[in-house]
Amino acid sequence: MSLSLPIDADANELLRRSPLALVVAMVLDQQVPLERAFSAPYDLGLRLGHQPDARELAEYDPEELIAVFAQRPALHRFPKAMAARVQQVCRIVVDRYDNDPARIWTDAPDGATALARISELPGFGKQKAQIFLALLGKRYGVQPAGWREAAGEFGRDGVHVSVADIVDEDSLVRVREHKQQMKAAAKAAKG
Repeated sequence: MSLSLPIDADANELLRRSPLALVVAMVLDQQVPLERAFSAPYDLGLRLGHQPDARELAEYDPEELIAVFAQRPALHRFPKAMAARVQQVCRIVVDRYDNDPARIWTDAPDGATALARISELPGFGKQKAQIFLALLGKRYGVQPAGWREAAGEFGRDGVHVSVADIVDEDSLVRVREHKQQMKAAAKAAKG
């Protein structure tokens, strides 16, 4: 049980074994196709010549990190803002979790605590935090007591509402269709 996206096999493997890569991918999963967001941690490692840890990214010269993010093709549509956000998240990982991003969820006694910790990360509002918790539970076996309830609608089985539900090309299409329906409904509600 792990994440398997329609991206480079090496990028998928990195997401399977690196909690930091997974966290960075979720940080970047905003206003870009999910394939770009979830490939970016691997591409970042290629640009740096190795896979960095949270401490290295937290201490990286901010302007140099922006340049790495902005190198074509950019790691994100907004390389400056996202380089800064990744750096902020990494500083929290270093300061609160002893440079081990997995401790955000492995040390959590229950789903509500895991959700609260994820929600404290820059860029993680309630919905994104719930999606990440659902991703951890459904694809990585991180299932503290009450995780499904804490993940809300994203924690349910048999749905196709987020990256947590993608296991193949068909489920990717179904998640995309759901997102399009949600955007259309939101647009219609605005009138």
